[in-house]
Amino acid sequence: MAGDDQPRIAVYGAGALGAYFGGKLASAGADVQLIARGNQLAALQAGPLRVKSLNGDFETPIRTTDEPAEIGPCDAVIVCVKAYHMEQVAAALGPLIGEDTAVVPVQNGILHIETLQQAIGPGRVLGGAAFLFASVPEPGLVVHSAGPGAITFGELDGRISERATRLASALSDSGIATELVDDIESRMWAKFVYICAHAGMTAAAHAPIGPIRDTAPAWAMFRRLLEEIVELAQAEGVALDPGTADGLIEFAASLEPDSLSSLYVDLEAGRQTELESLHGFAVERGERHGLELPMNRAVYSVLAARIAAGG
Repeated sequence: MAGDDQPRIAVYGAGALGAYFGGKLASAGADVQLIARGNQLAALQAGPLRVKSLNGDFETPIRTTDEPAEIGPCDAVIVCVKAYHMEQVAAALGPLIGEDTAVVPVQNGILHIETLQQAIGPGRVLGGAAFLFASVPEPGLVVHSAGPGAITFGELDGRISERATRLASALSDSGIATELVDDIESRMWAKFVYICAHAGMTAAAHAPIGPIRDTAPAWAMFRRLLEEIVELAQAEGVALDPGTADGLIEFAASLEPDSLSSLYVDLEAGRQTELESLHGFAVERGERHGLELPMNRAVYSVLAARIAAGG
């Protein structure tokens, strides 16, 4: 593994998130390798990664493979696959894991933490969240169109560990807005609160955030979606700020009116979605606590039927 100055980092997943963060690291000279597949793998092995970003465009070569064993043990693994790929990825992480490897997943949702802990052990898994809306319009090209392009992460037990500090320094030195925190569980749940409302409403209403805000019943439903997931977090023993829902409403009110969600985009494209890891998880976990979560259940029911009908 790397010496004291620079950690060895693997980024698992070369979609928009993974390619953006991996590209930022590579362009700054970090010791990073990307795990990709399909056309994206071929494009990145043949030529530089191209990134068009709100934070500045760049191109960079990046070492890319589809075989974790070619990389070997790393100091940190940033997992950027969609939540529905987590079981498969968790089973493939073994060659990347060393004595004190930090595995940092940054996908939407909550359940993937449990999946990783069961596969590789709880002490290796940190919590994380990414704040970036980006796409891959063609292999080898990432377009970052919204969000700061930031990562928040931390140890799940609240420690500010040496391994987390080294990774935070590498990310920050690469120009990635990075926050190392001692309350990552509450940060992840706060993001989950927002994602369930924004993704659920834009996908179910088949509309961006602007018309939702401008339609009183829809805007009221958006707020209720937030409040229900706050209730779920509290039932799970997660301490969220009492003003979480108010703050997220204020944030949603500040967005450009054409703002969509990845759930909306994936549905429209006929791709697999994260519905089960978002509203499906919320409904199932709510039932464990005797919570009905009617607005989230309604969103889940409508979108599950749409998916069953072929989109």
